[in-house]
Amino acid sequence: MSKIKIGIIGAGRIGKIHADNMLRASKVEIVAISDLYAGDELQEWAEARGIATVTRDSEAILSDPDIDAVIICSSTDTHVPLIKRAAQQGKHIFCEKPISMDVRLTEEALEEVRKAGVQLQVGFNRRFDHNFKRVREHVRAGAIGEPQVVKITSRDPSPPPEEYIKVSGGIFIDMMIHDFDMARFLSGSEVEEVYAQGSVLVDPVFAEHGDVDTAIVSLRFENGAIGVIDCSRKAVYGYDQRAEVFGSKGAVSAANDFPSTAVLSTENGVWSDKPLHFFLERYNQAYIEETELFIDCLSNGKPVPVDGQDGRQAERIALAAKLSHQLRRPVKLTEIEELRKGV
Repeated sequence: MSKIKIGIIGAGRIGKIHADNMLRASKVEIVAISDLYAGDELQEWAEARGIATVTRDSEAILSDPDIDAVIICSSTDTHVPLIKRAAQQGKHIFCEKPISMDVRLTEEALEEVRKAGVQLQVGFNRRFDHNFKRVREHVRAGAIGEPQVVKITSRDPSPPPEEYIKVSGGIFIDMMIHDFDMARFLSGSEVEEVYAQGSVLVDPVFAEHGDVDTAIVSLRFENGAIGVIDCSRKAVYGYDQRAEVFGSKGAVSAANDFPSTAVLSTENGVWSDKPLHFFLERYNQAYIEETELFIDCLSNGKPVPVDGQDGRQAERIALAAKLSHQLRRPVKLTEIEELRKGV
């Protein structure tokens, strides 16, 4: 079987991670990488990995007829035009989350994907985490009966720099979009209503940019279950990622990952390691698996596990949460469409 030829757009941290992970696969050849700020450092990095072409022009990748698929890791505001162009060129697409910060634009991109008949996978890497996958498997198998309560904790070890905060889109779209996807994934049901509350408790710089750094979002699912997500930009003890689904026949939960599970107990107290400190440590294997599955789906003509509609749904929840926080009341997801139509 001939190798799948890949082009990567965006050579920041996550773009390089995906490149290194894909190079593990025998079925893949990365032929080009583009970045607006490509220079000698990126050229050296690419040469060390056998990537022949380094360019500042993403169009050089999109218009290359030999490239089968593109990995989009550039800034969020570029995702929609890049997806559209890639689809029009008949290329399969892996795009980091979110597709956009505007559901209308996301839907336009998804329509181009549909018309072109190409695959689009969205980078919700947490679905591939070994802990959360196991929770979902138990729920899907009916081990806990009908899900009734979903609880998700999502706390970063430290806040991002101000330069990032200014363009992130806010905590609900930038950070919690992963949790909104996890809520759908773990429960097996769609969200119909959200109620969000937020505060600035970590750093006043968030308020300066119209954002919050601490939030609680309550969810109501279409199947009647309820959920709650608590989120913080700063947990001093490490990266805090936990989830629980409670149901009619029991409950299943996932704890944090730790450098070790050793616990020291003495007359002076009990000590254990802090949770893994950074998302790249916690989700290293998840990043590997999501790209491996993307390549496997392209190789074998299977649908990707996390598609554009998953991206769209998470964005709808995020926008409803943002609106709920602004209006200080619960917001149904249908209100997002009503606002777009001017109802």
